[in-house]
Amino acid sequence: MERTLALETGPGTPADGPAEHSVFFIGNATVLLRFGGFTVLTDPTFVHRHERVPLGYGLHTKRLTDPACDIADLPALDFVLLSHFHGDHFDEVAERELNKDLPIITTPQAREQLAERGFGNTYGLDTWQSLTVTKGLSRMRLTACPGRHGPGITDLVLPDVMGTVLECEPESGGRRQVYISGDTLVFDRLHEIPERFPGIDLALLHLGGTRIMGILVTMDADQGVEAFDIIGPKTAIPVHYDDYDVFTSSLEEFLDAAAAAGIRDRIRPLERGETYMFQ
Repeated sequence: MERTLALETGPGTPADGPAEHSVFFIGNATVLLRFGGFTVLTDPTFVHRHERVPLGYGLHTKRLTDPACDIADLPALDFVLLSHFHGDHFDEVAERELNKDLPIITTPQAREQLAERGFGNTYGLDTWQSLTVTKGLSRMRLTACPGRHGPGITDLVLPDVMGTVLECEPESGGRRQVYISGDTLVFDRLHEIPERFPGIDLALLHLGGTRIMGILVTMDADQGVEAFDIIGPKTAIPVHYDDYDVFTSSLEEFLDAAAAAGIRDRIRPLERGETYMFQ
């Protein structure tokens, strides 16, 4: 049975009026997504330049940039979408400053880790499990999609990761779909996503070619292009590519690869602090 999360209408985005869709890029994989009448924060990391976050097993990574804003600057949030529990996706600032009652939608594994830190309103989704969020007349359906953080058996020692498809039906008719990849590599199960969700409007692709102890654990430029070809979105926004010192594949490399593949006109990079409006 599909699960439901009913939100009270509050001071955030109006839930019963025409919805504007936008992505405000804060940094790394952290964006403020306004979609279908909801205000969503993804993968919240708010440490500043030169601060370090843990990656597990005694490993750390240093931030090379500042986020475009701090948590105190954010509007009222409806929920947080967390692809997995790693320090560069949910850091000590998020743990300290986010409201412990704010709904967080994530993996079952991350749900347990958040509960240990006092977050009591969390929802863990297994692959292909869905959650419908309602607020006033607005409805959004979130479905957890396959993700693999590392190659082969290395994935067993890395956090579980999920991609997510968010769907809403605006007043003007027709379904709108946003796909967020999470920290996945390209692997066979990604082909299941367009089979279930053809016609993705917008994709946020986690790139950067992250390497931990020399092992590639997020998509580099070539894998990013391959993922775009598999998912087939109308537009893609690259995220997660230069904020931490574990990244090895730059945004420029991805844009060059996209140009060589003939898809550069469908890629919309954002500066930190820039907003992209989409319909």
